[in-house]
Amino acid sequence: MEQSEQRHTPLPRWVRAVEALSEWSGRAVAWLTLAMVLLVGYDVAMRYLFRAGSVALQELEWHLFALIFLLGAAYTLRHDEHVRVDLLHQSRWMTPRRRAWVDLVGTVLFLIPFCLLVIHASWPFVRASFELGEGSPDPGGLPARWLLKAAIPLGFGLLLLQGLALAARSARVALGREAPPAAGRHPSSEGL
Repeated sequence: MEQSEQRHTPLPRWVRAVEALSEWSGRAVAWLTLAMVLLVGYDVAMRYLFRAGSVALQELEWHLFALIFLLGAAYTLRHDEHVRVDLLHQSRWMTPRRRAWVDLVGTVLFLIPFCLLVIHASWPFVRASFELGEGSPDPGGLPARWLLKAAIPLGFGLLLLQGLALAARSARVALGREAPPAAGRHPSSEGL
């Protein structure tokens, strides 16, 4: 009876808040993806039909792609759609609790330290770009390159937060305080 009571303890509010933030950032990135597709279509049509290209448009395409990648990583992790070697994780002998242990250990030993390292290493990079007023080295390119570089610590900050939420959920499942997710569902897709 005590075990079933533990399984129904509510998630900490901060976990739900982080997952809501990851969900919001992923939905915002979906709009950036649409904008990038339209922009690429326009750019290709202008270049091949009218022989008119724009350096700024091409750079904007690269910038949008970088934002999609960086700001969409937390959403991808939240929905368990990230790249993983499933040979071990999805094998028959892995129970949901064992998978939770693998997720917990992997998140604590690899994901969180890597995010902290990237955030720490990218701040001087962003600051120098801002102080120099860095822009595109190409004529007609985009100014304020520091804005794009600031997306590096922002994106890894979002990923770090989602990693902490994943670790909290994984610990709850691994320790038997939360029921494992239903087949085909990741724990972070529940509770919204």
